[in-house]
Amino acid sequence: MNRRFNITGPCNPKDHYMVSPFRHLWDEINSLISVGEYFVIHAARQTGKTTLLMELDSAIHSAGRYYGLYCSLEGLEGIKNAAEGIPAIIKSVNSAIGDFGLPNAGSFMEGIDLSDYTNALRRSLSLYCRGLDKPLVPLFDEVDCLSGQTLISFLRQLRNGFVTRSKIPFPHSVALVGMRNIRDYRDEYRSPKETLGDASPYNIAKAYMTMNNFTLDEVSELYAQHTRETGQAFEGTAAELAWRQTQGQPWLVNAIACEIVEKITGSETVTPEMVSQAIHSIETKRAPHIDSLMARLHEERVRRVIEPVIIGKEGVINRFSDDYGYAKDLGLIRDDNGTVEPANPIYADIMVRTLNADTQYELAAAGPQYQLPRYMAGGVMDMDCLLKDFQAFWRENSGIWTERYEYKEAAPQLILQAFLQRVLNGGGRITREMAAATGRADLCVEYNEKRYPMEMKIRRTDKAYEDGVKQILGYMDILGCDKGWLVVFDNRKNTSWDERIFNRRVISDGKTVMIYGC
Repeated sequence: MNRRFNITGPCNPKDHYMVSPFRHLWDEINSLISVGEYFVIHAARQTGKTTLLMELDSAIHSAGRYYGLYCSLEGLEGIKNAAEGIPAIIKSVNSAIGDFGLPNAGSFMEGIDLSDYTNALRRSLSLYCRGLDKPLVPLFDEVDCLSGQTLISFLRQLRNGFVTRSKIPFPHSVALVGMRNIRDYRDEYRSPKETLGDASPYNIAKAYMTMNNFTLDEVSELYAQHTRETGQAFEGTAAELAWRQTQGQPWLVNAIACEIVEKITGSETVTPEMVSQAIHSIETKRAPHIDSLMARLHEERVRRVIEPVIIGKEGVINRFSDDYGYAKDLGLIRDDNGTVEPANPIYADIMVRTLNADTQYELAAAGPQYQLPRYMAGGVMDMDCLLKDFQAFWRENSGIWTERYEYKEAAPQLILQAFLQRVLNGGGRITREMAAATGRADLCVEYNEKRYPMEMKIRRTDKAYEDGVKQILGYMDILGCDKGWLVVFDNRKNTSWDERIFNRRVISDGKTVMIYGC
């Protein structure tokens, strides 16, 4: 049986096409273990952390110098009380020792008083290490599932054992792995008024590492493994499109290939068109990975970061804030040369679809008046007719619909995009360009191989229209279009609808910009 593209859990080279997660970290990890350092690895969900730990555990055992011990703490999520949580951790470690065939499997919990939960984990690890003939290297996965006093006690006991290990046996090296950096846990496990005397109860880590997304070469390498085993080739432009739309996010890279290979084609060659079809399927089917990630959009600390990204708001994202660190650790955003934007175009599209989903459904239920045939003539979309309809809709419904949104400041752009998405459900695609501190949000409607660039702005100053024209002209240059549309939302309370609703044409260097006020 051929290997397959994996989207359901850790990879292994026997069953799955894979690019080793060791590719960037092995030298550093090996060096840290060799000198007995404790370290942290953090990265977003579905980026290969567990695969890396499984490979690391195998490598440790193969080298023969240490005993590796993989232990997942995922099942302990929500146990905040240390009196309950620490015994649960000890039992998880005990199970892992037995499951992975380490020596003296029955001795780990012998003589341990679990009621003494402030010392029990440190003592059980110490006594177990005393009976081993080689140093122990525990690899704790899903550490960010721990919370409250369970997390504090777990970290403190590891630190206490580390401090005294020159006299009392204790693990030689420890890896703590999860979505969040341990240094950033303090806002989650204690009130800002409380103090532990340090920035973290785990200040002994030598290194804090993260995992990188795939490069274009690595995406090509992954897809080439499938080609070598099956003969089905990915065109170079197809692999490049997959990388560009995913920015190398490992789950998405595999999901695109899996969708194509298993459901779209039996042909000998994978084309860019097939990649686009797979992306559309991923965006609309909403796998558990997507749903669990997008559910975070409803958290207030995530909204405070994502809303400025959606509307291009300037000067509101503090890169040293926990909100920013949390959204980045989730894998929702990236910082591209100083610009905060969605982590990749697929996530950008799904974010907007998620936030305006109810609006799309209600528009569909409202009747057939907003459907694609109304705006088509000879295969060309009448974007002016569409935007005039939107102006009428916005004038009548904006007050009611805006109040329904958690993202109230972004509601105008989200509602317009829901309107467009509803029209395009019969075909076509919206490509979104969103980034904080740009002062606008760009999108391009693509239909029948034609492009319709649009820019959306909130009127904050009298220069909104002048700046918007310059910005949409720049976007048109990038896309090679000679006509574009600028939509400006005027939210001033004392401005009448007759002043807000208008349209006018601006011509610059042979290019036409249609301005629509809302």
